[in-house]
Amino acid sequence: MLISRHEPKGTHMNKPLRIGLIGAGMVSRHHLLAWAELAGQAHVAAVADPAHDNAARRMAEFGISKFYDDAEAMLAETELDAIDIAAPRQMHAPLVRHAAKRGLPVLCQKPLAPNLFEAIELAAEVKNQTRLMVHENWRFRGYYRDAAAWLREGRIGKVKQAQLTLLTSGVLPGPDGLRPALERQPFMRRERRMLVAEVLIHHLDTLRMLLGPLRVTAAELSRSFSEMAGEDGAVIQLKAAAGGAVTVFASFAAHGFPAVQVDRLDILGDAGSIRLDGPLLTCAGASPAEKHYDLAAEYQGSYNRTIAHFVQSLRDNTPFETAPEDNIETLRLVEDCYRLSGWETKP
Repeated sequence: MLISRHEPKGTHMNKPLRIGLIGAGMVSRHHLLAWAELAGQAHVAAVADPAHDNAARRMAEFGISKFYDDAEAMLAETELDAIDIAAPRQMHAPLVRHAAKRGLPVLCQKPLAPNLFEAIELAAEVKNQTRLMVHENWRFRGYYRDAAAWLREGRIGKVKQAQLTLLTSGVLPGPDGLRPALERQPFMRRERRMLVAEVLIHHLDTLRMLLGPLRVTAAELSRSFSEMAGEDGAVIQLKAAAGGAVTVFASFAAHGFPAVQVDRLDILGDAGSIRLDGPLLTCAGASPAEKHYDLAAEYQGSYNRTIAHFVQSLRDNTPFETAPEDNIETLRLVEDCYRLSGWETKP
């Protein structure tokens, strides 16, 4: 039972938070590395996953002492202060509900639910039971935080237009005949909503963080080979509430491009511009600047910052940056991409 709806038990005593991790798949390692960075503030006390091999590997690597093959059993039998959900997306809503019924604060991997309607319903249901944060970590990458700071400082004036580009050959066969993105995340092959719902959801959220409220005005989605259920190409047109025009140009089937994902972003203002080109972020105009980043470090760093924000917000009883109310606005953009493109009416 919580001390109050907004404060998990134990936080008033400055003791390390006891975390229950649900899900021990690929992404869980990044979560666990981030929790390890918070030693003294929090620790993962138990892990739940029906895949024993995955759980055993995580337990051995990170010194976790308790394992459950059922999340409900972990919640019932282990003293915990908060829950971290890194399970498959179809399990997010029921797992959030189980934790919320016990008054446990929840950090849930994106998407909060498979679609916008279910996310709105879930957020309303648990609002008065506990605190919920969506693990939307892309916006916590260092180069995007720095770009946001430059925008807040007014370095480029009023934003006129922006374009975010993501081009990778990840779903094309490599020299070995394998499709790298699908080898890394096999579930992508069968997802009817793939590129926008699984990948570009991050970019849409980040653009919202940088540019403010957005609305989708047009979208076109495409698929390159029949073995995939979902889309691997997208062109999305958006309009910022402040007036700027925004384009997202993305493909996972771009011949001649590397299989790795590298973001490129151009933001043009009436007094300057900001450009992200892989590891290089530059600002042109009256206040020029240039920063270089280690992309691998930023990938893990985004998990570290997201989870650190969750813990600090619990301890200080302050709002989550990616609370459900905020994340639902990103899900609205995702839903509009599919609706306006007519993707789900196509054979």
